[in-house]
Amino acid sequence: MRFFWVRHGPTHYKGLVGWSDLPADLSDTDQVGRLSHYLPSDALVISSDLVRSVTTADAIAGTRQRLPHDPDLREMNFGEWELKRSPEVSQTHPELSRAFWSEPGHHAAPGGESWFDMTARTGRAVDRLMQAHRGRDVVVVAHFGVILARVADHTGKLPKQVLGQKIDNLSVTELTFDGTGWEVGAINHCP
Repeated sequence: MRFFWVRHGPTHYKGLVGWSDLPADLSDTDQVGRLSHYLPSDALVISSDLVRSVTTADAIAGTRQRLPHDPDLREMNFGEWELKRSPEVSQTHPELSRAFWSEPGHHAAPGGESWFDMTARTGRAVDRLMQAHRGRDVVVVAHFGVILARVADHTGKLPKQVLGQKIDNLSVTELTFDGTGWEVGAINHCP
């Protein structure tokens, strides 16, 4: 079962964007078209319920079957840090923010969730997709943290080991389950 993880279109916001419902800029219709053409024509398409993912999924779906939005595919919940920039977060929570980024895993922003919380949440969404649509290709339009969490979880890497990986907007990361384990294909492929 192949999963094509697509990062939503850019929001152009310069801060921590988790559960805030900011729109995506999909004005580069050539790039959106190349992405849609690259993806398997018979794949199912699902997205988080945040508008930046929903509109990106709608833009690339074409004639593919669209599944209902899944809130478990949302970006990390940054709690009190939502929409703040790194310098502000570092100033208000110096030790916690340092631990959050240098040793990600169990640390969470006040009122937010940890990397492992997000990994478990998104893992439940993947499990549901695998049970309901076994053997199908699935395009999942989601977020930077979600895609990295899936890469880390399926490769057995620690969050710290994948945080430096670039995941561009409108890029594709391919993860395949062969019945016994996960295989990582292209990461951050920009068609």
